[in-house]
Amino acid sequence: MNILLIFTFFIISGAVRCIDVIGYSGGSVLVDSQKLWCKDCFKYMIQLNPHKNIISYNKNKRWINKGRFTLFCDKKGYLIILIRDVNTQDSGSYQIGVYGKWSIDMNLNVKEDSCCGASQTVMVNTGQTTNFTCQYSQDYKTHEKIIFKEGKDSIEIIQRTWKNKERFSISDDKNNNILSVRITDVRSEDAGVYLCGVQIYRDSYSYSILTAVHLHIMMPPVFGDEGGSAQIICPYDPIYKSKSKKLLKNFTDIKTLMEMNRLSLNDNTTASVFSVNITGLTAEDSGKYSCAVTSETDVIYLYTHLIIIIKQELLLNKSEGDNMSMECKRHAEYQKVFCKAHEVSMCVNDGVSSQSVRDDGFSLSDETSTGVFTVNISHLREEHSGIYWCGSQIITKVHVNVTRGFCVVVLVSDLFIIIISVCVLLLMKMIILLLCLGCIRKKTRSVEFIGHKTERR
Repeated sequence: MNILLIFTFFIISGAVRCIDVIGYSGGSVLVDSQKLWCKDCFKYMIQLNPHKNIISYNKNKRWINKGRFTLFCDKKGYLIILIRDVNTQDSGSYQIGVYGKWSIDMNLNVKEDSCCGASQTVMVNTGQTTNFTCQYSQDYKTHEKIIFKEGKDSIEIIQRTWKNKERFSISDDKNNNILSVRITDVRSEDAGVYLCGVQIYRDSYSYSILTAVHLHIMMPPVFGDEGGSAQIICPYDPIYKSKSKKLLKNFTDIKTLMEMNRLSLNDNTTASVFSVNITGLTAEDSGKYSCAVTSETDVIYLYTHLIIIIKQELLLNKSEGDNMSMECKRHAEYQKVFCKAHEVSMCVNDGVSSQSVRDDGFSLSDETSTGVFTVNISHLREEHSGIYWCGSQIITKVHVNVTRGFCVVVLVSDLFIIIISVCVLLLMKMIILLLCLGCIRKKTRSVEFIGHKTERR
C-alpha cells in the first residue's frame, strides 16, 4: 500500500509543476513555462483561489489576450505567460495549461515597492541618441537585468547586462539600483514599448518587469505651401502589414479632410510604409500628426509636425545702420523657428532663443499672450540681406534687402498694386507731356502763320 501511495504521488507531482513568481505593484510578470505551445490545442488559464476563469480553452496560433492576461508562443515554441499592471489583489495561485497535454501551477506574490511599477514616456528625434533609466529593488543587485520590446504577438529580448549590441547598450549602477539604457542613431523602427526586467532563476525562468518605457519617435517635420499639398510618410513594423492604418491629428481622426476629399492614404505593404497626401493646405492644417496602426487598440509611436508656409511673403528694404524688427507667429506647443536660409527645410532644428541670436546684433522678445515673437536686428549691414523664415507651425518667408538707399516696407502680395499705380502715374505724366507738346506745336504754327502773313503785306 505504501508503494502504491508513493507511486501515485510521483505521477501527480510529475504532471503538474509549480512555479513561484514575484511581481511589483504597477509592474508586470513574464514567465517561461518551458512547455510547448501546441498551435492546434486549446489553452487555458484559471485563478485557483478564489476560482476564476481568465482564459477559457482558447485556440490561437501564437497569441491569446484577455485584458491584462496574455499567453503567447516564443521563438523556441514555448508557452509564455504575461500579466500586466499587477496589484496585490493578483497574489495567489493560478493554473495554466494546454488541454489534454500538460498544466502548471503558478504562485504569484505581488509586493509593494516605490522603486518599481511606474511607466514613462520618452520622445526623441530620428537620428539622435536617447537614454532612459529603470530603478530596481535592493533584492536584485546581483540578478541579471534584461530589456524586452513588445511586438504585435511577441515580446523579444533586446538586450542583457552581459551582452551589448550595435546601437543598444545597458549599464547597471548597483550602488544606486539603477539600470541605464542607451540607444544611438534612433530610427523609426525603434519606436514602441520597452520593458525593464530582472531575471529570476527558480523552477523556471521568470522575469519581474519593473518599468515600461514608451519610446515615441519624432520624425522630421513636413513642410507644405498654403494652397498646395503635403505628403506624410509613415514606416511601420512588418508585423502590422495586414492591419489598417490611419493618420491622426492631436490623437483624433481627420474625418473632415476625408469628407472633403482632401486626404488620401496609400499602404505599401512590400516596403512596410504607408503615405498620406493632404491637398488644398490651409493654416488650420498645421500641427502635430501621428501615424497609427490599428491592432486591438491604436498603436501610436511615430509623430511629425506639418508646417504651413503662408502665401503672403514679407519684403523689407532697409538701409545700412538701420534697425529692423520682424514679428513671427508662434504656438506655445511648437518650437520657434527663425533662421536665414535659402530653403525652409534647412531651419528644421534651428529653434531660436534670445541667447543664441543676441551675439550678432539679434535679440528676441517673446510675447506669449499675443501669439507672436519678435526678432530685432540692430545696425544692419549688407550681409544681413537674404531670405529669412520665421514662425512655428505657420512660417512666413521674409526677403531682406539692405542697401545704402531709402527704405521701404511692403508686402510682396501688394507689390503688384504699387507697380500698377506707378505705371498709371507715369502714363498720366506722358499724356500731360504729349498734350503740352501739342499745345506748343500749335502755338508755333500760329506764330509762323502770322509772320508769313506780315511779310506778304
